[in-house]
Amino acid sequence: MSHSLQARKIRQEKRHNHTVIALARRRCDVLFAMLRDRTIYQSESAPDA
Repeated sequence: MSHSLQARKIRQEKRHNHTVIALARRRCDVLFAMLRDRTIYQSESAPDA
């Protein structure tokens, strides 16, 4: 998740700080949804190559 977001922000010519803030916001959104829905985090594993 973070690598694709970082690559997209770099393509948008965003600075490192903007990228870090965007990533932190996404993580906070996930955490808030987990608390709201009373669920645990389940990572989406990458498919085997």
